Amino acid sequence: MKQAAALQDKLKDMQAAAAERIVTAEAGAGMVRATVDGTMRVRKIEIDAALLAGNDKDMLEDLIVVAINEGLKRAQEMVAEEMAKLGPLGGLKLPGFGGD
Repeated sequence: MKQAAALQDKLKDMQAAAAERIVTAEAGAGMVRATVDGTMRVRKIEIDAALLAGNDKDMLEDLIVVAINEGLKRAQEMVAEEMAKLGPLGGLKLPGFGGD
């Protein structure tokens, strides 16, 4: 029981640390950037002014989706790497983390 409680404490600490860590992904050669944290929340979207000036709504929408999806993927990978550091828990396959 003590080991389970200790592992649960480590997991909570890891989740709190992951929430503070962020990743950034780009689309369209960096014209759209998405920043995502370890809780899979999109923190920021940046759009290059030149892309807005082009007035191509469809392309802008597509690039935003690509940047967000890539950011979420990177955040999931980051959390999966942190989970692996927890030892026995690292071997578990959790939905949404590490490609599941």
